[in-house]
Amino acid sequence: MKEKEILEELKKRIKKSYSPYSKFRVAACLVTRKRKKYFGVNIENASFSLTLCAERVAAGCAVEEGDTDFKKLYILTDSKRPELPCGACRQFLAEFNPKLEIISFSAAGKRKKTKLNDILKFHFKL
Repeated sequence: MKEKEILEELKKRIKKSYSPYSKFRVAACLVTRKRKKYFGVNIENASFSLTLCAERVAAGCAVEEGDTDFKKLYILTDSKRPELPCGACRQFLAEFNPKLEIISFSAAGKRKKTKLNDILKFHFKL
């Protein structure tokens, strides 16, 4: 699946976002070194701290399959500019690959590419 195909799949899946409070929809696709793709959408909760970000939902699906060698993360938001993972997601993803490549798209068609270690300089590790 190429980047264009992943973006089209994200456009379909973002509609499944459960975001009644923020109205901020997010869809994510996590690609592993085995080229498997795991998708997720954000799931909000009235108790905001219980909200799940799309990135962590996708990562949870991958972990459940025993596939933790993350290579790329694609994100689509319905905002005007490409958004990056929140701080919690950055730390969560750094557990698996601090050099993870991130490609983010906005609803307006803008694209941003970065690496996790460029936006999270000092992740927590034991």
